[in-house]
Amino acid sequence: MKKYKIGYTQGTYDMFHIGHLNLLRQAKEQCEKLIVGINSDQLVQEYKSKTPVVNEYDRMEIVKELRCVDDVVLCDTLKKTTIWEKVHFDAIFIGDDWKGNARWAQTERDLAPLGADVVYLKHTDGISSSLLRTKEDQKIVEDNCR
Repeated sequence: MKKYKIGYTQGTYDMFHIGHLNLLRQAKEQCEKLIVGINSDQLVQEYKSKTPVVNEYDRMEIVKELRCVDDVVLCDTLKKTTIWEKVHFDAIFIGDDWKGNARWAQTERDLAPLGADVVYLKHTDGISSSLLRTKEDQKIVEDNCR
């Protein structure tokens, strides 16, 4: 396994769960310094058309307190070359559920000339913030029907 100097990963990290923690731990194992980008509330609204349950500042505080995270930055773009210009990471980490996705294939091509690798990490099956949100919505409906 290649050891990178600066690793980067980015996400919303809304309703922080074990899948998030697993990805961050795996990323840190592969780099000396791990920087985590937190998607801003506005960015999440733009590309997911929804408002995070937990606001951007609280999400940043939660992630910043993890032992496996060395630094946290607020992100207002999904364009990884723009982020690379600020952070100069050697590798960007993403769950392997994105492997083969057209956006990530393009990211690989965009980052290659910059000397940055895209590293796919094992995704934690059966958990996501969207799934948690759906379960919570179902519980509210069930509670209101009683």
